[in-house]
Amino acid sequence: MQERGRRKLSLRATGMVVLGAGLCALLPPAAGAAAPPGPGTGSAAAHAAGRTAAHAATGPATTRTDTARTAAHAGARTPFTTIEAESGKLGGDARVHALKPGDPPPTKATPEAEASGYAYARLDRTGQSVSLVNRTGKPANTLVVRASIPDAPDGGGIDASLSLYVNGKYRQSLTISSKQAWNYRGATTNADDPHAGGMPYRFYNEFPVWVKGAPLAPGSTLTFKKGAADKAAFYDVDSVDLEHVGAPRARPRGALSVVARGADPHFRKDSTLAIQKTVDAARASGRPVWIPPGRYLTNSFAGAEPLDFSGVTVRGAGMWYTTIYRRPPLPATQRTKILVGSHTRLSDIQIDSNAIYRDIAGPGGADYGINASGADGWLVERIWNRHTDANWLSGTGGLLRDSRSSDSYGDGFNINNGGVPHPDRRGDDITVENSFARNSGDDGFAVYSDSGADGDNPVLSGARMLHNTAIAPWWANGMRIAGGRDIQCRDNLVRGSASNDALVIGVFGDSGHPLESATVSGNVLIGGRGWNGDRHGVEIQSPGPTSRFPDAYTNVTLTDNMIKGSLRAGLIITKSRSHVRLHGNTIDGPAGPGILIAPGATGTGSFSRNAIVHLRPGQPALRDEAEDTFTLTG
Repeated sequence: MQERGRRKLSLRATGMVVLGAGLCALLPPAAGAAAPPGPGTGSAAAHAAGRTAAHAATGPATTRTDTARTAAHAGARTPFTTIEAESGKLGGDARVHALKPGDPPPTKATPEAEASGYAYARLDRTGQSVSLVNRTGKPANTLVVRASIPDAPDGGGIDASLSLYVNGKYRQSLTISSKQAWNYRGATTNADDPHAGGMPYRFYNEFPVWVKGAPLAPGSTLTFKKGAADKAAFYDVDSVDLEHVGAPRARPRGALSVVARGADPHFRKDSTLAIQKTVDAARASGRPVWIPPGRYLTNSFAGAEPLDFSGVTVRGAGMWYTTIYRRPPLPATQRTKILVGSHTRLSDIQIDSNAIYRDIAGPGGADYGINASGADGWLVERIWNRHTDANWLSGTGGLLRDSRSSDSYGDGFNINNGGVPHPDRRGDDITVENSFARNSGDDGFAVYSDSGADGDNPVLSGARMLHNTAIAPWWANGMRIAGGRDIQCRDNLVRGSASNDALVIGVFGDSGHPLESATVSGNVLIGGRGWNGDRHGVEIQSPGPTSRFPDAYTNVTLTDNMIKGSLRAGLIITKSRSHVRLHGNTIDGPAGPGILIAPGATGTGSFSRNAIVHLRPGQPALRDEAEDTFTLTG
């Protein structure tokens, strides 16, 4: 099986193939195509470890060990545990709707494709239910229910109740809404208009709930039921997060309170000016700012940035207790982002808004969550963005950690170099770690190095995406590396990209810098190949012919990753120029080839000890359609 120098491998199997190690071991075919398990407390990927390791058990010991280690360590350590609704007990003839490898790939957005495990439970008749058991070992006093109900006939959404029972007894009514869901791609009027020829997508939203009465004890059964008073035509229940939220955080010593300067925690009057005056006073005196528990209304002011926290320590009581809520009149015309600059420390708040579609600082009301920059570093931790655009992260030496983004209209978290040359926007040595993004309207996590309109913006370097989780982006990719130097993407989990790839590696747009060097290691990448064209699990790209850098190569090393359940090829190296090293990766159960080298690809590929397992009948481990231009070595 092994040749010196260039190798052409064209192997077909239904079991395991090890590429680049000089051996081929077969396993029995996969017994089915069950949806992958969901994220949970600790590592979301840990749930997959046992089954994946068992599948590889008769293969090389190094493959088995590395696969189990990858599964156990990937993803964010979160304070909540997610239970997938499709794993629950169905009542009243409720049904699970699922999309799995081997099914025809979707050609348009569907609720199955946007569900976190490509599956959900539908309740569409009175009396139907889905029951889930609290197996976390902890009591839970909060829930986050991810669900979809229909849009209003003319757009704009509806509200509807859904009944929650605990151990068979009615506990409370939950409010489910579609007012910030159901956008229409390509609509000729606006993205919220169902009558303008657009394709519906963005079906889901997340609903945080404080549990009434006693916390949900370990072992208790939660039943979500469409009762007689629950009037939506259907409830597509995707997942439920269980979390025990502790007491509010205490006021920092010496901190200035925004309430003392007129901010309203009861959501009755605008608090923008009071919060900003407190921050300005704290900046002048060198003291921190305290935002007590409450919900603070921040309508924007025309022509001004609403909140600038640069250079100040700003702390809330916790992301479940302190919310800054943006409510500009729609259609909006003002900016609502929060600015973070050098020496800023921002923590323990939730940022939410009334935005209804993506159009930064435009009529839909969406704007960046935070916009960070600064040459001297910043720290953001324990924030939760909801219904905003991306968290836009530039500067030098910035760190964002232990944070969440949900229901965004753009990227969850985007490390970038600002698009224009500026010492505060270089995008060097920025780290995003142990953070969680779900239902993002662009990449869950991204690194973006742009040369700018004039080509004079320096290349971004030293970006780090470490131990993060990206779940079910409704547009774009789970993760993206778009240019730069010395990029590290390690120990992350991606699950369920609706439209594009689980991970795409290369460059963005004609002004994007080439990818000079990147290491992608220890990640678990589940799903990929959505409805948006020719997509796969992992895609490696290079600059196109109209790029500012048309002759540049993409340079990337992938080691010890698990690529699982792609709806097309597990990994594709696309046309044009790439230097790729693949070592110790496992590609499990793709619908298409394990590895596809596309026609027209040029460059080199060094493959060693990569395991391709559970191939579909007739699918090759490696399909090389660029034999004369792409050199394989092992």
